[in-house]
Amino acid sequence: MKGFKILSLTEFVSARHSQTPGYAKSRVEVRLKMSGRNGYFQLINKDDGLYLKIVDAELGGQPVIFDEINRYLSDVKIYDYDKIAVGRALGTIKDIIEVKLTPTLITPQNERFIFDISENRLYVQGRFYPPMNKGTLLSKEDIVQTLTQAGIKYGIDEAAINLFIKDRKYCTDYILAKGAQAVQGKDAVITYHFNTDLSHKPRTNEDGSVDFHHLDTISHCRKGDLLATLVPADPGIPGTDVFGNTIRPNRVVNRVLRHGNNIHVSEDGLQMFSDVDGHVALTDDRVFVSDTYNIPADVGASTGDVDYDGNVLVKGNVLTGYTVKARGDIEVLGVVEGAYLEAGGQIVLRRGMQGMNKGILKANSNIVSKFIENAEVIAGGYVSTESIMHSNVSALGDIIVGGKRGFVSGCKLKSGTMISVKTAGSDMGSATLLEVGIDPRISEEFRELEKELTIMAEEKEKLIQALNMLRKRITPGAPVSKEIREILKQVTQKNVQLEAQTKVKKSRYEALRAQMENNTSGVIKVQDTIHPGTKIVISNVTYYVKDAVQHSRFVRDRADIKIIPY
Repeated sequence: MKGFKILSLTEFVSARHSQTPGYAKSRVEVRLKMSGRNGYFQLINKDDGLYLKIVDAELGGQPVIFDEINRYLSDVKIYDYDKIAVGRALGTIKDIIEVKLTPTLITPQNERFIFDISENRLYVQGRFYPPMNKGTLLSKEDIVQTLTQAGIKYGIDEAAINLFIKDRKYCTDYILAKGAQAVQGKDAVITYHFNTDLSHKPRTNEDGSVDFHHLDTISHCRKGDLLATLVPADPGIPGTDVFGNTIRPNRVVNRVLRHGNNIHVSEDGLQMFSDVDGHVALTDDRVFVSDTYNIPADVGASTGDVDYDGNVLVKGNVLTGYTVKARGDIEVLGVVEGAYLEAGGQIVLRRGMQGMNKGILKANSNIVSKFIENAEVIAGGYVSTESIMHSNVSALGDIIVGGKRGFVSGCKLKSGTMISVKTAGSDMGSATLLEVGIDPRISEEFRELEKELTIMAEEKEKLIQALNMLRKRITPGAPVSKEIREILKQVTQKNVQLEAQTKVKKSRYEALRAQMENNTSGVIKVQDTIHPGTKIVISNVTYYVKDAVQHSRFVRDRADIKIIPY
């Protein structure tokens, strides 16, 4: 080696790079392409002492900075020099200036270079310093050997090294080695060619009635229809750092087309097709196609109860006492009487339900009905109808009562989000409850816990009374009978169990109460009139309508319910 030294990043960090440990490739390359040179410095021995020659930058190059000079001098063990003179020279330099450092001469210095490695180990940056008094110049072999000895095995840029050897630009950054950055891959993507969003509500005709002829909530398909397309995952391309280590791209998500019966996938696994005419739905990332079970007349004595794995279409009525269950959607063209309907998807009643206080509608998704009377309705999505009378309706989504009539009376409506009606209650003061802002399931659980805790408190009181009576039967100092000891044991154990159960239920009760208190969302919209006797509940805040209110919205404002214009 020809007498040069390698400085580490901890030994040399100029002010220019102190904030950029992981420097960018583009910055360095732009610097190399500049027509001007950076300023640089050189030590010179003269008869009267050691001098520092400072050469000014040319045509926009970077000027010399004091920190770099100071660190270089420290490295060659020159500590006591005229720093003020150097600083003054840097402030007044034009072209070339020489500053006397010390009266003491030093041995000739060979050409030097330092290098540091970026934090991501993808770049090696070198910086060169001139020799003094005929010191030895670095060769290409010297530079390559030094890098190799430091463990740099990959991407040594001989062109950049040759560029320095040719031009000898000092105090200038050169990228001496470049790693290969990993090319990141892409997750697999599945595109479904049917409606997977079941939040669309029925359209409203110009006269205000609900359009049952154009429901966009059921996705029909034909045999041979393309249902889904898969773009496979791209694993990416590994990279290599300057030490020769492999850089792995980030992991990607692989996916496959998952499906049930009546579907086939292309040989390459990239396309999914329907094998039958029917309805298509997406459940838990799996596509299902069911050919609909068509019932041409009423569900009654001639059909018996219906339990079908797909969708069910009833072209007649569903009579009192009968059951229709479907894993998919249920659509009824006639009237549903006091029957039980349960759907894994949606329920659509084109005429409505006269439940006779026996009828139940239960759907994991939406429920759409012309009218609802004397029935129990539970929806995992929204409920849309033109009127509700003497019924209990619960929905995780919105409850919308619109169309020509749009009234509710003698009902309990519970929505997790919003209730919208034209008219609520009646002049007769029929009890009507409108509740929003909390999941109805949580609201029901909260009320059940209230009842259970009350009962458990009563049981606790009875146990305490029993214990007190038993203790009165015990004479101090006298032996306790086996019978009494056994009863005491049983009562005590039951008391301990009751306390443990009470603690669990009370904890859940308090959690639900906090959730209801903190939830201020939910709104009730009344397009026309809400009559006295109607009870409004938003989360856990209650308001009783005493006077008729028109064209209004009811919202929660902290611990109160505020009425604002519709």
